[in-house]
Amino acid sequence: MNIAAVPLESHDDPQASQGRVIEPGTVDLAHGAILYLEGISVSFDGFKALNNLSLMIETGELRCIIGPNGAGKTTMMDVITGKTRADTGTAFFGQNIDLSRLSEAEIAHAGIGRKFQKPTVFEAHSVFENLELAMKVDKRVRHSLMAELDSAQRDKIAATLAMIHLDDSADRPAGLLSHGQKQWLEIGMLLMQEPQLLLLDEPVAGMTDEETERTAELCNTLAGQHSLVVVEHDMDFVTRIARKVTVLHEGSVLAEGSMDTVQNDQRVIEVYLGR
Repeated sequence: MNIAAVPLESHDDPQASQGRVIEPGTVDLAHGAILYLEGISVSFDGFKALNNLSLMIETGELRCIIGPNGAGKTTMMDVITGKTRADTGTAFFGQNIDLSRLSEAEIAHAGIGRKFQKPTVFEAHSVFENLELAMKVDKRVRHSLMAELDSAQRDKIAATLAMIHLDDSADRPAGLLSHGQKQWLEIGMLLMQEPQLLLLDEPVAGMTDEETERTAELCNTLAGQHSLVVVEHDMDFVTRIARKVTVLHEGSVLAEGSMDTVQNDQRVIEVYLGR
């Protein structure tokens, strides 16, 4: 079933989300872009967190978002994932999915995954079990750790363990992992749900230098396989992964381009990078 053929009712309709099926993998990417934000504004008690923000992310792109505290980075992610509703503007996933008409759960199911700053894992369960619990399964079927995995599912978990550098810790309780390893595990849990767009909020905050380097390698590996939007303050990390950088300031795009371009932009130097 193609989601473009599914009428998406407004959330003003109390029946809007009842009976609607969002099929992952049906995002219309014909024009090459996976995310469109146009004219997005959000105000909180008179404070404009986003001010006519427009942004486009290409399919398979790794985009870094930087900017000072209060620039609107987290609010932007909240709008994309349905946590916050825009006062004005439009937000589309591909050409055909109006994010403003979907709930947070529907947006996640459609193929947008978000990792918050603080990792959230099932600490009493093993790393393997965390990935198993996160696996995208038919939600109409009761699924638990007692269910038998087939070979394809085991192979998928094994591949994800290797990608997130935790294949040697598969049987270890997640609660015993380092902070950086928990961050990788949460990224792995998102990957098990097969998102097309990954939003990573300060993924290297609190990491060691070695963990930061491995996270950069992971992001570079994921780019192309997935579209990534990475919000980060660690400029050394951004330099390692940046293809294109967007600088937000006071809820709007201040500058955009390569890392060299934004680092040498006088406006960016004044409001964020310093001299």
